[in-house]
Amino acid sequence: MKKFGLIGEKLPHSFSKILHNIAFEVLDLDYGYDLYEIDLNTAKDIKSFMIENELDGINVTIPYKETVMKSLDNISEEAEKIGAVNTIKNVGGKLYGYNTDYYGFLYTLNSNNINIDNKTVVILGSGGASKAVVECVKDLKAKSIYLVSRNKTDKKSKDGIALIDYNDLKDIRGEVLINTTPVGMYPKTGFSPVGKDIISNFNNVVDVVYNPLETKLMKIADSLGKKSFSGLTMLIMQGLKSEEIWNDFKFTEEEINIIVNKVKKEI
Repeated sequence: MKKFGLIGEKLPHSFSKILHNIAFEVLDLDYGYDLYEIDLNTAKDIKSFMIENELDGINVTIPYKETVMKSLDNISEEAEKIGAVNTIKNVGGKLYGYNTDYYGFLYTLNSNNINIDNKTVVILGSGGASKAVVECVKDLKAKSIYLVSRNKTDKKSKDGIALIDYNDLKDIRGEVLINTTPVGMYPKTGFSPVGKDIISNFNNVVDVVYNPLETKLMKIADSLGKKSFSGLTMLIMQGLKSEEIWNDFKFTEEEINIIVNKVKKEI
């Protein structure tokens, strides 16, 4: 039986086990998927961890998407470009790193008809998920991209993205506000990374947090008449892309629809 899993620092919020085991059931595969909470030292030596636990592949979440890269034998072009890995495949003891967050986020935008061509986009957070989102909106030809961090520097990145802090944010208006921070994630669901004064300046709000399905950020957006979208679609589609990488197959649209409906019912 093939074994897969998710590694992260704290995983009580994760729906990944539900998602992947449902996918295996739909495809009638005798595979297993588990959650592994690990520390920083283990993440730095991810090869030993995967070999010891006989893992054929893993997903990587907060805060290890960059840490694991140093232990890999090969990193795909898109993961190298993004600077973060969320999927690792074990091939005979050699580890190959990929990033499927990009694919999951792109699917979220397209499936919800969010057009950011020549529009202003603001991204909250600068971690691993943020890096994939930045590359995605760049490729979709956003006019202006603002990356918001608590640790602002006075320099722009080499790609021309404006680095700002939360104090600067009040003066910016745009098409989409994207939260890639864990603020509002279970169990601390009573928090939002920004308030009404900021949210009111955007037409769409996308929160990559998926547990709860409706975050405090989304609730505020809804109360203001804005369109808001959860991270569940991104989670599902990046996860299915990981399975395609691990097992060298392609899901059909019918299989994707069955899995999505089953996951939504389960959670």
